[in-house]
Amino acid sequence: MSIFRDRQIKCFSLFIIMYVVLFFGIAAWFSQTQISISKSMYIEHDRAIVSSLLEQGISKEVIANAISSKESSTAGVELLNDWGITQNVMGSLLPYFSQFQYHFLSMMFGGCISLTSVLCLAIFFFLQMRKKLYQRAEKIIGSYINNDYSCHLPQDSEGDIFHLFAVVEQLATMLQAKKETDHKTKEFLKNTISDISHQLKTPLAALMMYQEIIETEPDNADTVREFSKKIGTALKRMEQLILSMLKITRLDTGNILFEKKSYFVQELVENAINELTTRAAHENKQIIVKGTPNQTIICDMDWTSEAIGNLVKNALDHTEPGGIIHITWECTPTMIRVLVSDNGNGIAPEDIHHVFKRFYRSRHSLNMPGIGLGLPLAKSIIEGQGGFLSVQSVLHEGTTFSVSLLTKP
Repeated sequence: MSIFRDRQIKCFSLFIIMYVVLFFGIAAWFSQTQISISKSMYIEHDRAIVSSLLEQGISKEVIANAISSKESSTAGVELLNDWGITQNVMGSLLPYFSQFQYHFLSMMFGGCISLTSVLCLAIFFFLQMRKKLYQRAEKIIGSYINNDYSCHLPQDSEGDIFHLFAVVEQLATMLQAKKETDHKTKEFLKNTISDISHQLKTPLAALMMYQEIIETEPDNADTVREFSKKIGTALKRMEQLILSMLKITRLDTGNILFEKKSYFVQELVENAINELTTRAAHENKQIIVKGTPNQTIICDMDWTSEAIGNLVKNALDHTEPGGIIHITWECTPTMIRVLVSDNGNGIAPEDIHHVFKRFYRSRHSLNMPGIGLGLPLAKSIIEGQGGFLSVQSVLHEGTTFSVSLLTKP
């Protein structure tokens, strides 16, 4: 039974068993003692009768027959009744019986008091132990209510009460995790709102300035055309910023469900660079794709294409005219690595560990296009599918981004 797994109950149960054994032992000893005492008193009573009869000259044969007789006569009964010796006679009138009665009652009451005291002390001790356990649990649960999870309920034993403690401890762990999650969510929303607000200040200020300039010179077509173009550029930047932040927020909060299927890597890469080849040609840059056509990858086509596209955009941003971007892939038994390499400016050693931070812009690339969200978004997409995104770079020689994803489910 599970109740006896509790160490305290087990110890108390063992005590009860020992107590019962002791009780029967004492009862047996008490019974044997009383039998011995009653026997001694019976013999002593016979001795007194025999001695009295001998003093009166009664023969030994007559006395022996009287002592050993087991039958009573009507005359004998009537004689004792005349003397007042009946079943209702007071014990004090029978000296030997009175002595036996006193001895018997003394031992019985003394034994009962002793055994009862031992049992009461054991029950009191057991209840005190349980009370301390309950008080300790009440104090710890009270600290849980006050959001203090530094203490833990006792779980160093078995039994129903400790199983209950384990369930409460599990509930406390869930509450603590929920509290931490809520706190992180609030901090995340706070930081996200702060980042968006900070990043929108510049384009909004620029839009207000451009609008004022156009209002002051409405008849100057060249000025209106120039600043209208700048307004369009600022609006596109704001749109890109907002869309990127919304995507990252959805990824971080787990609201994106990736629909992963098996695709050919070449199909994935072509989908990723479909809209970037025109830009590359316009900027006099090359995008070269090279790899085994029939190799497959497990991923979400749309999201993974966007991640690889962001890596290619980053390569185009940091590559001079005439530069080359290589997209290759290599396969292992369980994973496939898609490599996006360029021969552009590279990343400074002090910046290599910060490139995946949101809005991070190196002092070496302040004049480059971009808002600093492409690489963090790509990392969130790849890691959200159980993959890895890493980077290697040599300053002024080029950069290689490596996307690793599973080839089998």
